[in-house]
Amino acid sequence: MPTGRLVPCDDAAVRPVLIVANWKMNTTPADAGDLAVAIAAATDEPAVGRVICPPFVSLQPVRDALAGSGVEVGAQDLHHEVSGAYTGDISASMLEGLVSWCIVGHSERRRDHGETDERIGHKLARCREAGIRPILCVGEQLQEREAGRAIAVVGEQLRRTFEASARMDERLVIAYEPVWAIGTGLTARGADAAEMAEAIRQALGELGYGARAAEVPVLYGGSVTSASIGEFLAEPTIDGALVGGASLKVDEMAGIVARAALTARARQVIGETSSGAGDRRGDP
Repeated sequence: MPTGRLVPCDDAAVRPVLIVANWKMNTTPADAGDLAVAIAAATDEPAVGRVICPPFVSLQPVRDALAGSGVEVGAQDLHHEVSGAYTGDISASMLEGLVSWCIVGHSERRRDHGETDERIGHKLARCREAGIRPILCVGEQLQEREAGRAIAVVGEQLRRTFEASARMDERLVIAYEPVWAIGTGLTARGADAAEMAEAIRQALGELGYGARAAEVPVLYGGSVTSASIGEFLAEPTIDGALVGGASLKVDEMAGIVARAALTARARQVIGETSSGAGDRRGDP
């Protein structure tokens, strides 16, 4: 069973690279396993963490299909309560043994289901209790960015979420979703995402993470494709991507992960060089 653990980094500037596939409301139990196997074979890059998040009904066939592949499985959501009279919902305990990751607070959940930061914070707590690694999504609307409030809006999302979750999660991953760039034809730039990643880590530091905030991976999630991923991964503050529609296409995922591998290997070289320099400084 996958663990949801990426290789830890000793240098805060050298974080793991992660590509998360969010299949949304696509695939069925009959075809999801075959697609997962095809993606795993086309993205065999051990330097890159890979996670596939299929619909709930496809979790077991995808888990079984990916066994031994190095690709981990995640859920697209979970309920904010432990159990109860919540028809049609899925609790964290129901996901145990099926997933090691879970997306929390996706913009489509906020938009279509009215999810608040408080409720999302409770979902983080459920992930923590079940040993599931959360991918927390944050991001601003177009009018908020145009008003110059993007960083303030995301900072408030983080503050309210962590107040509700009651405790910091050391295994947290953040996915920055500029909502205005998802399926709208508008395009975020690498510099926009890099600026927000810096602001996110600053906010995390102020909210209790301290120096550990520099180690929290921040992904970009705004209509990512193999053609656009390079601009974002060229930014040192961006650590991968949360991929939507393109994650259903084997060739697209192959291209995205191949580009991510370049970043991951470059970071490994930097880490080895930094470690070597540290060893030399410690020589008598």
